[in-house]
Amino acid sequence: MIRFFDVVFSLVGLILGFPLLLLIYIGGLFDTGSPLFRQVRIGRYQQPFTLVKFRTMKVNTASVASHLASTASITWLGGFLRKTKLDELPQLWNVLKGEMSLVGPRPNLFNQEELIAERQSLGVYNVRPGITGIAQVNDIDMSTPKLLAETDALMLRELTLPLYFKLLMQTILGKGRGDRVVR
Repeated sequence: MIRFFDVVFSLVGLILGFPLLLLIYIGGLFDTGSPLFRQVRIGRYQQPFTLVKFRTMKVNTASVASHLASTASITWLGGFLRKTKLDELPQLWNVLKGEMSLVGPRPNLFNQEELIAERQSLGVYNVRPGITGIAQVNDIDMSTPKLLAETDALMLRELTLPLYFKLLMQTILGKGRGDRVVR
């Protein structure tokens, strides 16, 4: 049932949000010259997939988890996109393709070994990664791998349709700050 809502909401979001997506894309052309950011992440069953987001950092920024990046890398448009979480909108395409869910554990990089080990031990990779989840609305990011993996596992055990909708609404209404970046 959750997959049904993922497909419907991502399709509606992409169609209705197209003018906003186009506006951000054009702004990104002026900001960095390369508005889309693609990065290989770990998906369901630890299979790689290419996550798509709006670029929030300079083009040559190292491919590391956000908490390891410097705020000096964030562009003027990127700061706004991160604060409003609009940088996540292109992931609706990943949801529509079946690589992600709207709600689930945030997909991590292959070099985050401690988080990978924690998530493996708790079965977190048995589901599609998500755009948002309990950890994200409670400001738990990848800088605390054990806590993040435990929170993800708890969410997966308790995930029901009402919780799915609650987490979506909390995200839309701005709960949670997103991934921390070093100042």
